Amino acid sequence: MGRLKGKIAYITGGAKGLGADMARCFSDEGAQVIISDVLIAEGEALAEENANIAFIKHDVTDEESWKHAMSAIEDRFGGLDILVNNAGIAQAPATIEELTLDDWHRVISVDLDSVFLGCKHGIGLMKKSKNGSIINISSILGIVGSGMGQAGYHAAKGGVRTLSKAVALECAALEYNIRCNSLHPGFVGTDIVRGGVKAAVEAGLMPGENEALEQITMLHPIGRMGVPRDIASAALFLASDESSWMTGAELVIDGGYTAQ
Repeated sequence: MGRLKGKIAYITGGAKGLGADMARCFSDEGAQVIISDVLIAEGEALAEENANIAFIKHDVTDEESWKHAMSAIEDRFGGLDILVNNAGIAQAPATIEELTLDDWHRVISVDLDSVFLGCKHGIGLMKKSKNGSIINISSILGIVGSGMGQAGYHAAKGGVRTLSKAVALECAALEYNIRCNSLHPGFVGTDIVRGGVKAAVEAGLMPGENEALEQITMLHPIGRMGVPRDIASAALFLASDESSWMTGAELVIDGGYTAQ
């Protein structure tokens, strides 16, 4: 307990799924946590159940909204130590021939542009205290390809991976003492994964839903899909001073999926 004592953390997409579990985990370890999400009711409910979690409205694809969020955090909490760029969406399954430019732009906007904006404006606040950890949530699909009709998602998450390295090196060169790493989950049993599988089945890109989930599970040598706490524990390590000599790295939490 207390691994994040006294730290201020901001988690986008924090109302449910991975973001909510990270928020609870960080709070349990002593951090004051601020979450944002488009799911306002769920975000407010999480904040109501935990005195160390606050919710703010924030459109992560809008630059002015980022400026407002950082200003609000500084005014209320005095600074920022940890930023988790977690907000993201799955692409509607489509082959590269079928994928529309509008759908491509939508997934790139939410899954990559928002991370760029988060790093840009988060650094502006974090560098004032000369301390910080940025954790960008990518995916194993930012490292390897698939035939699941997710070309836009692959592109966005791959971009998050290398963007994180560039940010890490810039912050090091400028002596900001801000670290930046990417976190790459395997398939975790969240609503976004189940919804993506269901959509892929309906698009004819995967077999029946139960069979598809069984096949995905079998791709993880450890023998199971992940649970949100698997990812939250990894994020906690990156957020804490225990990873103080780690920047520009990619932390893969995938039950062995990418080791094959």
